[in-house]
Amino acid sequence: MTELARPVLRLLLERRETLAVAESLTGGLLSATIVDIAGASTVFRGGLVVYATDLKRELAGVPADLLDERGPVDPDVALALADGARRACGADWGLATTGVAGPEPQAGVPVGTIYLACRGPAGGEVRGMTLDGNRAEIRAGAVAAALDLLAETLAGTG
Repeated sequence: MTELARPVLRLLLERRETLAVAESLTGGLLSATIVDIAGASTVFRGGLVVYATDLKRELAGVPADLLDERGPVDPDVALALADGARRACGADWGLATTGVAGPEPQAGVPVGTIYLACRGPAGGEVRGMTLDGNRAEIRAGAVAAALDLLAETLAGTG
């Protein structure tokens, strides 16, 4: 998956912008994919692994009423996570993942349901999708889709 992260990091470097992440279902896999690339520290500020719902509120600043009303797997929660990553890490861009990797549904949300969000200086983008596969495949697919979302968003704001 580093082949997906490499061009994104190069573009951020060219733009002199930084990135932070907030991860739920990917549990650090997105951050690990990014830091697998030598030189990532020039643009990658860090991230939050907020697997537990209360940490989404406490560390990433997702509003409690939003979490209470909609649960952790929601497009607006994903966007709030991206905002929280930017704020907590002092980055230009925030990238977030939330969803259900399985093996069982969570609070009625089917396995494979994911939401990704990218927030930058001029706005944000949220993408929802359903991925097939086992836990590892869903998590890897979410990382790849998040990096694609970031690449597309950066390309659209160049």
